[in-house]
Amino acid sequence: MATYHCTLGGERHNFADLRTLLAAASAPKSGDALAGLAAESAKVRMAARFALADLPLKTFLEDLVVPYEDDEVTRLIVDTHDRAAFAPVSSLTVGGFRDWLLSEAADAAALAALAPGLTPEMVAAVSKLMRNQDLIGVARKCRIVTAFRTTLGLDGRLATRLQPNHPADDTRGIAASTLDGLLYGVGDAVIGINPATDNVANAVALMEMLDALRQEYRIPTQTCVLTHVTNCIEIMNRGAPVDLVFQSVAGTQAANVGFGVDLAVLREAYDAARALNRGTVGHNAMYFETGQGSALSSGTHHGIDQQTVEARAYAVARAFRPLLVNTVVGFIGPEYLYDGKEIIRAGLEDHFCGKLIGVPIGVDVCYTNHAEADQDDMDDLMTLLTTAGCTFLIAVPGSDDVMLNYQSLSFHDILYLRSLLGVRPAPEFEAWLAEMGVTGSGARAPAPLEARFVRQLVDGRVA
Repeated sequence: MATYHCTLGGERHNFADLRTLLAAASAPKSGDALAGLAAESAKVRMAARFALADLPLKTFLEDLVVPYEDDEVTRLIVDTHDRAAFAPVSSLTVGGFRDWLLSEAADAAALAALAPGLTPEMVAAVSKLMRNQDLIGVARKCRIVTAFRTTLGLDGRLATRLQPNHPADDTRGIAASTLDGLLYGVGDAVIGINPATDNVANAVALMEMLDALRQEYRIPTQTCVLTHVTNCIEIMNRGAPVDLVFQSVAGTQAANVGFGVDLAVLREAYDAARALNRGTVGHNAMYFETGQGSALSSGTHHGIDQQTVEARAYAVARAFRPLLVNTVVGFIGPEYLYDGKEIIRAGLEDHFCGKLIGVPIGVDVCYTNHAEADQDDMDDLMTLLTTAGCTFLIAVPGSDDVMLNYQSLSFHDILYLRSLLGVRPAPEFEAWLAEMGVTGSGARAPAPLEARFVRQLVDGRVA
């Protein structure tokens, strides 16, 4: 195992291994401090960054942060690495790679071709050398397009997940929140429910309600009940209407076992979802969620800093050609991201790393009420992410998720972003909004969607 060092200001700083170096170079995070991995001072952090900048990129193919024989995520990363795609940057150091990413040579086409040749540890490493503006500028150049019933990731577009959660899974309450979101033009990425009760019967009832709603109003979007992947496999076997298969994933085998999954189960679900052939403009049928701190919270991080472990989760997602991946950036709590500054930095890092690896990444811009953060921090992050070309954001009624008990973005926030930055919904959904009178010349009159839907809701026909 190699050791790494840097002499800074006449003082030699030694880092025992690659994991130690990566952790010491990381932006300050309460989770890394909790794990005993953070740099002990700003001087040590800067020394680690100097040492990291001089490290050849190819080192990450030789010095593995989790041993190959111990971890199937490592084996996935190594076995699927595309050396031909990596060749254009294979002679660079991490610092040289940063310079190249910021150059005009690293355009959308070059970054797309490079993605299969990058490992998560490479992209995590280079992100540690970047200012926030660097993370934004490079991510904005990346273009990852996926499709199911809507086409996501196109230039100048910002998609949204409509999240109509209800603390009792009441279908009329969910339907009312869904209508509210649709009337604000939200929902082109997915209409996705986190069920309060996660079992097969309840998930089927919610899926059938969402699918009936989608078909009744010919909504060009996809629906998802975020039940465990093994439940979803059973649901598909029963013939219920499954659009997207959901699962939370992490960056180590042990962390995924904690979620009740492995790569074989994900492959089974992926094959089953593809076989349904429910997409109309594409067939990306998987939806993954991740978040910094998830591996540390279960003690399955192998001594790796939380941002690098998070980037490894994107390699898991990449293997299954997902429609959507999102990092729930402030959801786990201040033990891992203490305040607004740490949440903003983590959101920009995650978005950058996901885009560079080649996954269609969005962000749940959120925080818990015991974190040192507020809605102004979320305003900053959502604006920065939209500027960075984020694939999608999540929105809930009034920015308060009454089932999960955390603060996210509101439907109004999406209108602000579209007005300020000129971003538009997915093209298929945009056309439907105009047809339904939600946007365009008929937008000021009561929308046909609203009038018809409310009548059905009052009459009890939405069930």
